[in-house]
Amino acid sequence: MSTRDTSIDPRLLQSARDEFMKHGFIKADLKTICDNAGVTTGAVYKRYKGKEELFCAVVKDTADILDGFVAVRTDFDFSGMTDKEVCSTWAMNEEYILDLFRTLWKIRGDFVLLLEKSAGTVYENYGHEFALRMTDAYVQYYEEARKRGLSHIDISKSEMHVLCTAFWTTIYDPFVHKMTWKEIEEHCKVICRYFNWAAAIGIE
Repeated sequence: MSTRDTSIDPRLLQSARDEFMKHGFIKADLKTICDNAGVTTGAVYKRYKGKEELFCAVVKDTADILDGFVAVRTDFDFSGMTDKEVCSTWAMNEEYILDLFRTLWKIRGDFVLLLEKSAGTVYENYGHEFALRMTDAYVQYYEEARKRGLSHIDISKSEMHVLCTAFWTTIYDPFVHKMTWKEIEEHCKVICRYFNWAAAIGIE
């Protein structure tokens, strides 16, 4: 019984990552990926059904990290929180936002693949869909604030989605535009000044 050559996998994934980043999924060439990895197309098809499944394998770890980020925020128990703590979830805390940027910085390459290079795959609307999922989380926090009488402004889910899309675009774009970490640190200060979520939903 033959043993699978596992040394191929990291070479293949890195070659695919480079080709997808350079050309995007649609224009990426599978033969070029194979040539640069030093493998045959047969080796690829033993592992993946085709180019899209290979793309999904490249971004899987990053997609899983981001899925976990959303899951923590959409399945939240408010029962143990005081009113003050509920209000504090809407504060633009610079260190918290910088921690978010640190997480994304570690996965920035594959994050950009998801956002900018995934047309033609199941991830082609990733940025929009991520904002939609985060909208659901924000609506839960907003409804809790309303239920407790902490928020005094009516915000529809559509309006919340517009606000979330605007906010998350300021999170995405530094990576799309290849900002340095120093530039991201300064950008973090700007968006913390610019976005006042508490005021937007009427928390005084």
